[in-house]
Amino acid sequence: MVTKVYKRYYSCYNLLMKNLYLIRHAKSDWSDESKSDFDRALNKRGEKAILIMANALKEKKVMPDLILSSSAKRAKLTAKGLAKEIGYSGKIKYIDALYMAEPETIHRLIKDVDDMYDTLFVVGHNPETTELSNMMINDYIDNVPTLGIVALKLPIDHWKKFKMGKGKMQFFIYPKMFNPKYAIGLRK
Repeated sequence: MVTKVYKRYYSCYNLLMKNLYLIRHAKSDWSDESKSDFDRALNKRGEKAILIMANALKEKKVMPDLILSSSAKRAKLTAKGLAKEIGYSGKIKYIDALYMAEPETIHRLIKDVDDMYDTLFVVGHNPETTELSNMMINDYIDNVPTLGIVALKLPIDHWKKFKMGKGKMQFFIYPKMFNPKYAIGLRK
């Protein structure tokens, strides 16, 4: 009896929560100086990082209902790569306004998300990803590195109610945490 009541309460509680994942794009390729910032693709390290982070998300059983991504090439490739590797076949919306956006702009875009989506990935850039993360939590993140993911649980049932400072950080992960080669400071 207690278990049934608890389960009913727990499932109702979860209905009143939204999950937001703020994701910085993977490492970009700077080898072709003729390309604009907007048109830079990913380098090999960035491509490998997608596999690492997709595995981390799968281990945590994270699956978005919707992905919003900057329309810059490196963000698009990150969003598509993560989607493919975690088995997400839903919608990816590419939004020009997420490129070089102020945190307040990202905040407004999130508030406009349809409430049918409970778990949202937002793939963007720095410093915006770090700034917005810090505006959401009662903690401080110095820097969200490339392909860093800040997972937030929001005590809301409608995205329109999304407010700064109301997120509870579930986790903050990034590729170097999962790669022993980088953990000891060795790089190619």
